[in-house]
Amino acid sequence: MKQTKSLFRRYLKGHFLFIFFPPILLIFLSAFIGFSNNGVQLNTLNLFYVTLLLFGFIIVAFVVMSWLFFLRLRKRLTSLQEVMSFSANHNSFPKPISVQTDRMDEIDQLGSSFNWMIQQLEDSRKREYEEELLRHRLIANLSHDLRTPLTILRGHITRLNKESMSLEGQDSLAEMNHTISRVGDLMDDLLSYTLLTSGKHPFHPVSTDIVRLVRASVAEWYPAFEEKEIQLDVDLPTEKTFYWEADPKWMTRVLDNLFQNILRHAAEGKYTNIVVDVKKELIIVADRGPGMDNSSYEGGSGIGLSISNYMLKKMKLKADFTSNDNGTRVAIGRA
Repeated sequence: MKQTKSLFRRYLKGHFLFIFFPPILLIFLSAFIGFSNNGVQLNTLNLFYVTLLLFGFIIVAFVVMSWLFFLRLRKRLTSLQEVMSFSANHNSFPKPISVQTDRMDEIDQLGSSFNWMIQQLEDSRKREYEEELLRHRLIANLSHDLRTPLTILRGHITRLNKESMSLEGQDSLAEMNHTISRVGDLMDDLLSYTLLTSGKHPFHPVSTDIVRLVRASVAEWYPAFEEKEIQLDVDLPTEKTFYWEADPKWMTRVLDNLFQNILRHAAEGKYTNIVVDVKKELIIVADRGPGMDNSSYEGGSGIGLSISNYMLKKMKLKADFTSNDNGTRVAIGRA
C-alpha cells in the first residue's frame, strides 16, 4: 500500500513551523538588527526578558501541541483497539472500521490493513462452511446409498447359507457376513460423526450420577463379555459417587464405544478392568489386548474414538490413552 502522508512528519512540521520557526526568526533578527521602542534601542536586560518570554512561549506551545497530538492519536488507536476487543470478547469477527482515504496516514493504513484482514477471514470462513456443508452432504448421501448394495449382499449370503456347501464355504460366508456388518457399523459411525460435527445431534447436559451410569452400562455389556469369555474386574463404589454435568446418552455412547473396541480388538487378552475412582473423579477402563498400535485398532476404531473424543470435549471432559503391547488403559476425567 502506497503511503501518501505521514502522521509523524506532519507532527514535526507543525512543531517547527508554528512553534520553533517564529521565535527563532525573532531571536535572529534581534541579535543582528535589534529592536527599538519609540526610537529607543532595547538594552541587554530587556532583550533578555524578551528572549526568556519567547522560550517560555516555545515550551508552553510545545507541551500544548504535543498533548493535543497524542490525545488525538490515542483516541484513534483506542477506537481500533475497542473494535478488536469487542470481537475477541464476543467470539465473532469485528466490523470494518472507517478509514479516511484522503489522508491515509499510518493509522489509516493500519485500519485499512485491518479491514483487509477481516475480509480475508470472512471469505475463508465462508469457503470453509461451504466445504463442510458439502462434505456432510456427501457423507450422508454415501452412507445412505451404500446400504442398498450391502442389504442385497446380505440377502444373497442368507440364500447361500441354505445351500449345501463345504465347511470352507460356510466359513467364507460367515466372514463375508461379519464384514458386511462391520461396514454397516462404520457407516453408522461416520454418519453419527457427521451429525455431531454439524450440530444436528441433540445434546442435553444434566447433573449425572457417574457411578450409577457406569454400573448400568457394565450390566448391559456383561453378557457380551461373558460370551467372549472375558474376565471382568469391576470396582464400583456402592455408597459414594460423584456428578458430572454431562449428557447421559452421550456418556453411555462413549462407554459403549470403549467396550465395543475391547470386544473387537482386545478380546484375546481375556481381561477387562473397569474402575470408578470417586476421589479423583475418574472412569478407568483397561484391557490386556495387543494395544492401539496394532493394525486391528488402526483399521477399525478411528471413527469411534473420534466420536468419543468429540463428545467428551463437548461435555468438558477428556480421555487419556495409555497403550502398549501389554494392553490399553483409558482414563476419563475432567478436562
